[in-house]
Amino acid sequence: MTDLASLKDQGPPQPRVYAGMNWIGVRTLYLREVRRFWKVGAQTVAAPVVTTLLYMMVFVVALQGARPPLHGTPFAAFVAPGLIMMAILNNAFANASSSLIQAKIMGTATDFLTPPLSPLELAIGFSLGAATRGLVVGLVTAVCVLPFARLGVANGAALVYFAVIASLLMGLIGVVAGLWSEKFDHLAAVQNFVVMPMTFLSGAFYLVENLPEPFATISHFNPMFYLIDGFRYGFIGQAEGSLAVGVALSLGLTVVMAGVCWILFRTGWRLKS
Repeated sequence: MTDLASLKDQGPPQPRVYAGMNWIGVRTLYLREVRRFWKVGAQTVAAPVVTTLLYMMVFVVALQGARPPLHGTPFAAFVAPGLIMMAILNNAFANASSSLIQAKIMGTATDFLTPPLSPLELAIGFSLGAATRGLVVGLVTAVCVLPFARLGVANGAALVYFAVIASLLMGLIGVVAGLWSEKFDHLAAVQNFVVMPMTFLSGAFYLVENLPEPFATISHFNPMFYLIDGFRYGFIGQAEGSLAVGVALSLGLTVVMAGVCWILFRTGWRLKS
């Protein structure tokens, strides 16, 4: 039997120390985030797909023949990639932000604060979970819109890159929004006044070059424009903006947002107080 006196001399038990990355903890947090949205798949996966199909019905079926091709691309094939990317962006953002705001309101933040997870590991776990939901919804949406739009693959590398980087970026933005929000009204404000306008005004349904000035120029400062434009390029092989700028901007913003999330988790801003 263990000598109780010897245990007393050792002092209180110390947290487990990991050499390098705590991959077990990151994997557990990631699986927690994935299972959280998968349990309510009708709300988190099916509902966004239905919404996208309704957009396709309005913009493509109801206006069939009324919209000319855009740069030689049928209107349905032009709109479909934008709708798929919008589903990716919105759902990646919603997964991370809703998870954190629910944990704060319900008092379950200790579930991921108590284990030996570093700020970097927390940022990785939440962002990867959000990216997974965004990519799953995007994949299901792409399959469902095929009957309405004949989509090919012109550049697979661009398709994969912009889908992955967009889901990661919006997952990280969702982490920041979830930490900042103190109630669901704050989160809804970010969704309605920041995320939604930026996605709708990013050229998902139209050519940005057709906008009057200064709106055409302003649209080129919208990062969502480059995400949707690059993703569309992967399908149709045509880009309205610069792909190099889109790659550099999206990668730079993702790195910056990852750093912001790391700082917020390290300080425990609006999470530990």
